[in-house]
Amino acid sequence: MTTPTGWRKSTHSGNQGDCVEVGRVGTGAAVRDTKNRAAGYFTTTTEQWSSFIGAVKSGRFGA
Repeated sequence: MTTPTGWRKSTHSGNQGDCVEVGRVGTGAAVRDTKNRAAGYFTTTTEQWSSFIGAVKSGRFGA
C-alpha cells in the first residue's frame, strides 16, 4: 500500500476542527479526520472519489 501524500482540507473549513483531509494515494484518494489523524484513514479508487464528489456538488447530501 502506498502512503498518502499531499494532505489538504477545504479552504471553506477555515480554522474549524470538525473537518476531514484528503490525500493522494496511488490512483485514488485517502480521507482522514483532522481531529484524530492517528486513527488512520480510508482509501477510495479514483472512480469512487469522483462519484462521491459529484454527489456532493449536486446537493445529494443536503445542506
